[in-house]
Amino acid sequence: MFLSVLAAAGPSAPPSIQDAQEKAENAAGWVEENWSTWLAIGLRVLLILVIATVLRHLVRKAITKLIERMNRTVQAVDGTALGGLLVNAERRRQRSEAIGSVLRSVASFVILGTAALMILGAFEIDLAPLLASAGVAGVALGFGARNLVTDFLSGVFMIIEDQYGVGDSIDAGVASGEVIEVGLRVTKLRGDNGEIWYVRNGEVKRIGNLSQGWATALVDVTVRPDEDLDKVKATLVEVGEQMAKDEPWNERLWGPVEVLGLDAVYLDSMVVRISAKTMPGKGLGVERELRWRIKRAFDAAGIRIVGGAGPVAEEDAGPDPAAGVAAPSAYASPTSPQSVATAPIPPPSMSK
Repeated sequence: MFLSVLAAAGPSAPPSIQDAQEKAENAAGWVEENWSTWLAIGLRVLLILVIATVLRHLVRKAITKLIERMNRTVQAVDGTALGGLLVNAERRRQRSEAIGSVLRSVASFVILGTAALMILGAFEIDLAPLLASAGVAGVALGFGARNLVTDFLSGVFMIIEDQYGVGDSIDAGVASGEVIEVGLRVTKLRGDNGEIWYVRNGEVKRIGNLSQGWATALVDVTVRPDEDLDKVKATLVEVGEQMAKDEPWNERLWGPVEVLGLDAVYLDSMVVRISAKTMPGKGLGVERELRWRIKRAFDAAGIRIVGGAGPVAEEDAGPDPAAGVAAPSAYASPTSPQSVATAPIPPPSMSK
């Protein structure tokens, strides 16, 4: 039976030339009908890619030139008299490079991401589900990693605003010390005892930078109330002028040592305050040196600092004439309560 079926079916007939010609005509017609659409889509995609590439190149080049201009400005300031003290060129260079890197990355992400979405739209792909999925994923990532996002954004703004840099002494609230590394998520501080603090940027609510601008050295001098104020002021002015001429204090002092005047007056003392503007981070050293010089100058001028010397010995007035006189007694008076209480009781009368 199997052989009879094969014989009935016979060999498969090859396609005829007419069928092949019909299929070719259909394909050619389909291509001719859609080639304009393909060409338009291809040209649109090519145009999007060219515009995105050129725009990305121009934006990155503009950011690079901006960073180079910032570095040139820093170098110009660094060449002035106080430039080395006011501006840390290496720190500013690192900060500008970090800002440039962040800006270039953000610009590339925005431009290329927008181009990718436009290309998908050119192919008539529905972007609504994709955008909805991306939005949901972004919200989930934001809730799950909100601390990380907060730390990152805080680090970016800290770098952009130049709140502190490597080498600065800061008080971050949760920790204080010298900055040894600034990251987009964590700042590393070295404490006074050598310990290293890792502070998340998102946890920093306030920052006190002790290394920006200038510092102030304040010294209070307490003298006796009977001292000559003009002499005290002249001595302090002389100490400040001499210190401003000596090295290395002539570089650490950014202004003259000023005698602000009497800060307080008491019955047994008076306080004279002096002030000086110093290099950042050098205020304590200037205060110690001022106290040292003031003490020596006051000793040479005969000005006594309250608490610095022992009590003044009073002149010997001789023996006290009342030293040998006994204190008055309450029993000397017969009418005093003590005398009445100690008087003998009279015997009872026997008369009838």
